Amino acid sequence: MDDFGMLVEPGTVKLERLLPASIDTVWEYLTDSEKRGTWLARGEMDQRVGGKVEHIFNHATLSPIAEDVPEKYQAYCGTTELFGTITKIDAPRLLAYTWAEGDAPDSEVTFELEPRGDMTALTITHRKLPDRDTTIGVATGWHAHVGIMIQVLEAKTPQPFWTSFVPLEAEYEKRITP
Repeated sequence: MDDFGMLVEPGTVKLERLLPASIDTVWEYLTDSEKRGTWLARGEMDQRVGGKVEHIFNHATLSPIAEDVPEKYQAYCGTTELFGTITKIDAPRLLAYTWAEGDAPDSEVTFELEPRGDMTALTITHRKLPDRDTTIGVATGWHAHVGIMIQVLEAKTPQPFWTSFVPLEAEYEKRITP
């Protein structure tokens, strides 16, 4: 699997990764607030269609290594919250929910899990992204966050989020053409 996500159609990005954990473990890292908080964001999740999803982001808590937040992303310094609603769920293989960010129309993220021996193939598809800049930011964010999850699953010290994000963003700028 290529580490980089790809634009599969306008407004839709897909990222595929092979994770070093069982499907049940990966499911917990998607749905359990504490485990999700180690790589993405804490928050409650009502695991049923129509259930609410809460993301409480604080990128500084994802790694014990301190870093400066780039000036461009100062608005994401500290805690930010996003909410959504589950649209599909079939534990432990499929989870989809809306992603409400600011004033933009809701997008939708889908996680598909497939066991591969003692590992799990994860496919993240994020749809209904309104423009190129958002698509680049979303692709970069998922890439960086899943990289942190892999480090957590491997019991390694996760790299700071922004230290990973910034160089990946430059690469996605080249890959996702207008």
